[in-house]
Amino acid sequence: MKISTEIDSAAMVIGEEKTIEYLAKAGFDAWDFSMFRMCEYDWKTKKLLPSSHPLAGENYLAFARKLKQIGLDNGIVCNQSHAPFPTACKEIQSYFKRAIECTAEAGGEICIIHPDNDKSAEENAEIYNELLPFAKQCKVKIATENMWNWDDDKNQASFAACCDPKDFLAHINAVNDDYLVACLDIGHAEMKGLNTNSVEMIKALGNHLQALHIHDNDKWHDSHQIPFSMDIDFVPIVKALKEIGYSGYFTLEADQFLSGCTENDIYDKIKEMARVAKKLADMYEE
Repeated sequence: MKISTEIDSAAMVIGEEKTIEYLAKAGFDAWDFSMFRMCEYDWKTKKLLPSSHPLAGENYLAFARKLKQIGLDNGIVCNQSHAPFPTACKEIQSYFKRAIECTAEAGGEICIIHPDNDKSAEENAEIYNELLPFAKQCKVKIATENMWNWDDDKNQASFAACCDPKDFLAHINAVNDDYLVACLDIGHAEMKGLNTNSVEMIKALGNHLQALHIHDNDKWHDSHQIPFSMDIDFVPIVKALKEIGYSGYFTLEADQFLSGCTENDIYDKIKEMARVAKKLADMYEE
């Protein structure tokens, strides 16, 4: 079982290039190509802001190629990517093909594209079906992901696209194509109010499950912390993954673990992330 992690949280401190070098040095097998800065989204105004990031410019493919080569030079590959979000923003949807194209250029096999939280399986299928011909041309699978909304009155998560086994499978079946697969976000599946858990989701998704976002929380909030630091029990989760024959990567999305890091301490944090990811991989192998 190989291990990977997202690069965005570290890249905000040291840049994507050095992040990939550090991941390789720390013992990761792969890197998850975060593309959130392909377009800057203002959550208050719900509008896009100008972005000076290379992924937003004309030479975005050259940047993806550069990152791929840095990875190869250091002995690691891009296993998957994450397109910009939220999908509810129509302008962001216009960047999805660019995200798929960059994934292919970097050598990734899967691009995670969030469903629109508040749309039905049939409505989200329209978005995915429009992208699938291009994704097939690029030989990149699209993965949809289990989402959540927040109920302020109940102070807990509430229903959103793919948040439980029934709706997740409804999304997969509405498209019914091998190029649309499932990415299970472990932390999201464990949030209070969604009335499910990771084990239930894993067993329901079966061979549709081809990507993971692994992180820990208090089984209430979306904390995105490092595994084994909070309340999620990973033993039955890894066992369930083994039972279904999961053959993808163990990819961390513990971005908040790196929150507040500086250039001086970020490598030590990345090493700790690699250690816990390897612990999960060893649990799977055992």
